[in-house]
Amino acid sequence: MTTATIDSRSPAVPATRRSQLICCVLCMVLIANLQYGWTLFVNPISQAHGWSIASIQVAFSIFIALETWLTPIHGWIVDSLGGRRGAKLVVAVGGILVALGWIINAYAESLAMLYLGAVVGGTGGGAVYATCVGQAVKWFPDRRGLAVGLTAAGYGAGAALTVVPIRAVIDAAGYQAAFFWFGLVQGGLVFVLAWFLRAPDPDEMVGVAAPRVMQTTRSYTPRQALGTGVFWLLYIMFIMVSASGLMATAQIAPIAKDFNIGNVAILFGASALSVALVVDSICNGGARPLFGWISDQIGREYTMAIAFGLGGVAYWLLGTLGHAPWAFVLFAALIFLTWGEIFSLFPSTCTDTFGTKFATVNLSLLYTAKGASAFLVPIANLIKSASGGWHLVFVLTAIMNFAVVALALFVLKPLRQRFLSNG
Repeated sequence: MTTATIDSRSPAVPATRRSQLICCVLCMVLIANLQYGWTLFVNPISQAHGWSIASIQVAFSIFIALETWLTPIHGWIVDSLGGRRGAKLVVAVGGILVALGWIINAYAESLAMLYLGAVVGGTGGGAVYATCVGQAVKWFPDRRGLAVGLTAAGYGAGAALTVVPIRAVIDAAGYQAAFFWFGLVQGGLVFVLAWFLRAPDPDEMVGVAAPRVMQTTRSYTPRQALGTGVFWLLYIMFIMVSASGLMATAQIAPIAKDFNIGNVAILFGASALSVALVVDSICNGGARPLFGWISDQIGREYTMAIAFGLGGVAYWLLGTLGHAPWAFVLFAALIFLTWGEIFSLFPSTCTDTFGTKFATVNLSLLYTAKGASAFLVPIANLIKSASGGWHLVFVLTAIMNFAVVALALFVLKPLRQRFLSNG
């Protein structure tokens, strides 16, 4: 099975799709802190208001849920408005909501208001995320894993640029100031970049080279995709891997505190937590193009098996040996390295299977699995409280990753082969 690729005879097309990719990556960088910077705010919010960590993390769950569950609507709007208008309008509105969400957080004096900020920020973040990933799968059918990986890397690694500045602002002026100014600047820049986005015109995309991985020549509507076993298997696998990763990304600061290493200086005066957050963001972002590129070469399922198998080992190592500062940094980095690629592998697999015409909506429907998995994050705190430590949490996340390895190799691969052959 093959799909269309870029016509190398038209010099304008490579330049255009590179500029589109750059804009998408920058937009993703600018919204990364909504998720990956959140852990820096949890303890300061708790100290300022006396709210429990679990109640504050409900805001994180709301953010993740709306960032993901509303993406099919965002995708439908993008496709309905057309290639020239859809992407820019949806991302522009998303930028406004991103800024407004963090500004609300800055003034939140109740949990209800904090949750409102999560609703607004999650809606805006999802609009930006879904549109940018949709752009990547449409502009780069020949290198879909790599392109989606680079786009998602902006979201995974973007927080590395601002972890230290955000923490410095929190320490110097309070978490409210950090929410306000970073929200305003990041949302404003997304709004500006939005006006450069567009989808490819039909005559810009012609077939010249077949990809190495299985791809359909058809385009399945969202209703058709939802009626397949392949979609729901991908959905279940996405939930299992995403839940394990979200438990770590949302809890890194509390875990470091409980391990009594969060404020231990280990590198040029920087604490173990600060070093871990920077390295984690880099690994999380780098994993996406790395494993995306690998999947373009050897196939999606084999790449899933490699990544998630290593991920299972990483969770076990952090829970068992992560109480030393440098071990904490190393094993947390390995978790992020073997988790972030879900945001390149699953969208690429989805579009390979169901085609490009409805790609934004279809991959957005699959992305809602991240929202479902978010509600397992507070459960990690409950397991930790009941068991007296994080060890059981890490054992469970490791088992979930190993189970997905088995599903990828022995269920997903043959199921997709039959589906594509029949299509």
